[in-house]
Amino acid sequence: MSAALPKSFEKAAEKSVESPSLEPSCRDTAAHALTIVRDGVITGEGPTTKGRVHFSRSIDADDTAWCARILTAAAVNDQPVSRAEAEALFEINEAATERADGGRFDDLLAKAVAHYAASASGLKVPPRSVALAQGTDIESWAPSYASKVKSEMLEWIAGQMRGKRQNNRRLMAMVATFLGATALPLAGQLPNVFDIGM
Repeated sequence: MSAALPKSFEKAAEKSVESPSLEPSCRDTAAHALTIVRDGVITGEGPTTKGRVHFSRSIDADDTAWCARILTAAAVNDQPVSRAEAEALFEINEAATERADGGRFDDLLAKAVAHYAASASGLKVPPRSVALAQGTDIESWAPSYASKVKSEMLEWIAGQMRGKRQNNRRLMAMVATFLGATALPLAGQLPNVFDIGM
């Protein structure tokens, strides 16, 4: 099943011809390609920012399109998101102090982390082109996973989020709903990760 890609994804796909190092052949090369996007976000320079004005420490729609294109490339589309890919996305999240992508990166990060957490827990996940699509809600493919996701996955997510400058509200909502049932044993740790207002 393949979803239609928005124009910004198509633009990034066209740019991949100019940047073959960003065309993943496996999950390891996808994770590496994401670090190249991260470097472009940090410096405002590099193959992912070529031919456009890009401010350092900001993420825009083109950066997010690069991430989505890398994550849904044909070579990796039918494989679950790897830990290395998820960690690279967390690094991009932390590097980007400014956002100009309408929240699309936050959505992509939450979906990719959910995809990784579910698959690492031994659960079946849909192809990336479906699970990570902008029009797909996490709840449409992961509603029954909450009690089946391993608590180690929530601990890993909490560790990635702990002490970070960038709070991804979409990811926090995903943890609260998608992994909510698993979070009960870790309830004592959650206030350290989330700013929960009562």
